[in-house]
Formats: sequence, C-alpha cells, structure tokens
Amino acid sequence: MTGFLTLLQKEWKEQTRNFKVLWIPLVFIIFGIIEPITNHYLPEIMKSVGNMPEGSEFLWPEYSGEEIFMSLLGQYQFIGILVIVLAFMGAISGERKTGTATLLYVRPISFRAYFLSKWVVINGIVLASVWLGFFAAWYYISILFNSVNAGEVIRFIAVYSLWIIFVVTVVLAFSATFSTGVAATLSLLLTIVFQLVDSLIGAYWTISPWKLPQYASEVFVGSTDTAGFWWSICVAAIAVLILIFIGVMMSKRNSAKTTV
Repeated sequence: MTGFLTLLQKEWKEQTRNFKVLWIPLVFIIFGIIEPITNHYLPEIMKSVGNMPEGSEFLWPEYSGEEIFMSLLGQYQFIGILVIVLAFMGAISGERKTGTATLLYVRPISFRAYFLSKWVVINGIVLASVWLGFFAAWYYISILFNSVNAGEVIRFIAVYSLWIIFVVTVVLAFSATFSTGVAATLSLLLTIVFQLVDSLIGAYWTISPWKLPQYASEVFVGSTDTAGFWWSICVAAIAVLILIFIGVMMSKRNSAKTTV
C-alpha cells in the first residue's frame, strides 16, 4: 500500500492537533469514574436533599460491581457512540468538502492506504478511550463495591471492543460515501436506532452485530448463548471487512467531488 506509513503519521498528527487524542479519552474516563461513584453515594445524596420526613428510611438497591459495569456499558451505548459519530463523521467527507484532500489525491497514494490509515488511528484512539474508561471504573468499583473477576472484565471489554470497531467502521464507510450530515444521520440510525429495534424485537434472533453489547454484558451473568455469541462475532467481523471494502471504493469514487 503506497504511502501507508506516511498517511498513518499524517492522520495521527491531525488527531493530535485537533486534541481528539485528549478529549475523547477524557470523556470516557469521566463517565467511567462517575458511574460507580454516583451509584455508591446516591443514597446519601438523596437522604440529604430529599426533604424526607423525620424517621423515614430511604431504601436503595445494593448493586454489585458487575451490575455497575453493565450500567456503564449502557452509558457508553448512547453517549459514547454519539461522541464517536460526532467526532469522526467528517473524517473523510470533511476533507473532501474543505479541499484538504486535494493535497493527497494529487499524489500517487493508494486509496486503500488512505482509508486504512484513518481506520487504524481512529480505532486506536477510540479503543484506548473505552479501555481507559472501563479500567477507571474497575478501579473505583473494586474500592466502593466488590472485586470483579479480572478474566470476566477482560472478556467483557474484548467483546465490546469488537462492537466499537464495528461502529467506527460504519462511521468511516458512511463518511467516505456521503456528505458529513448524511454520514452522521445514517451512522446514528445504524448504530443507536437499530440497537433500540434490536432491544424491542431482538428476541426473535440471536445472531447480529447489534447483539455484541448484550453478549458482553452476559459475560458477568454466565448465560451466554454460545452458538449465537460466536456467530455474532463472525458476522460482525465480516461486516467490518465489507464496510472497509466499501469505504475504500467510495473514497476513490468520490475523490472527484473534492472541493478545489
């Protein structure tokens, strides 16, 4: 792939220059810290500000560390994905619109290298952010709740990481295919809205990339449908490869639309 390492360095410098390597991890870390702390101290907060009659007791369910992890996953499923889509919806379409891609397209570069350089760097940033968020949560969970088995946490994060890679690939493929606004709309539709659909009627099937967050959560409860789990991983991996192929092809096809 012509110029892959050069494009990789260029993409890393660009993400560093716009501070995405800083603020995206901070968002995930902050939510990772807030979730266990809030759930631990919320009963005390409610007692102090709830204006409850004297002598009454405020009953609050006692959560386990595993349940806090699943609750945090729910936060990432909405806010985290929203951050990913908004941060990278213009990764390719934005360069076409502003004309900065012209400086690349006039050079003898491979569009496969161009797309994959973005895919590698962005996935690196997002995955590192998600991992840091979960590890920060794990630290506070072990202090405020109970110690969660390390093997379960690693499997939980590994399964969820494949879902994150799928989300990033969807965003980049749509960014290569459509304008920034359309890419953002379709990315949110395919990731967040389809998740809602799957949660409502997904009991009728067990194989889907949108099942990965559910299977990640089931690591803690030990009730995973093994066949559906592995087939969902295979389908998600194949979908990622297909989306990469589409992204490369559309990056090349739409290069003529670049603003000069």
